[in-house]
Amino acid sequence: MLDLLERSVVFLTPATIETVLLTTPWLGTVWDLANLYLLNCGAKPLSKGARHIVGLSAETTCFVTMDYFSAPSRFDDFVVHEAPHVFHNCKRRTLGLSASPRREWMLDIEFAKRETFAYACERYSRILELGSSIAARREGLVEVAQGPPPPDDRVDPQEYIEILTEAVASRNGWKAILRRCSAAAAQHTRNAETER
Repeated sequence: MLDLLERSVVFLTPATIETVLLTTPWLGTVWDLANLYLLNCGAKPLSKGARHIVGLSAETTCFVTMDYFSAPSRFDDFVVHEAPHVFHNCKRRTLGLSASPRREWMLDIEFAKRETFAYACERYSRILELGSSIAARREGLVEVAQGPPPPDDRVDPQEYIEILTEAVASRNGWKAILRRCSAAAAQHTRNAETER
């Protein structure tokens, strides 16, 4: 898995941008990558509607600009944010793992929860890295909760904080995040709502 991740992260630099744009097969992604690169260089984007982002994932490749190294918050880590997208877009067989119709993907994340999952992984990673004790991690969680919510309308800010709270309180916070964002959990919620 680490080999996949190592091959999947592509930094958009003057040395890589031409090859990236010429070899990316999806025109919409090429457009977004060109805008991403131009905005990172301080240049005018190709359109007024260009998204102001520092990273983008397409299938099992994560593209990151050099803005990654000047993240505005100590809880930002755009590579860790993009890595979950690589894994939920990767099939188990791609890595030589056994698969079945019920276990086809590396991470079976509910489609609507993909950004929530990525933001929760990003912040939880930084909380762990910055907090060497449980008390320090709880302080980090409070700081994240008091800060701005993820800048993405696909993420429910309250649910995001609830997931992080559960992760910080758990023995294995990664499993807590995965469980809360899994397709199985979403299906369980839909079934419960249907029964009401």
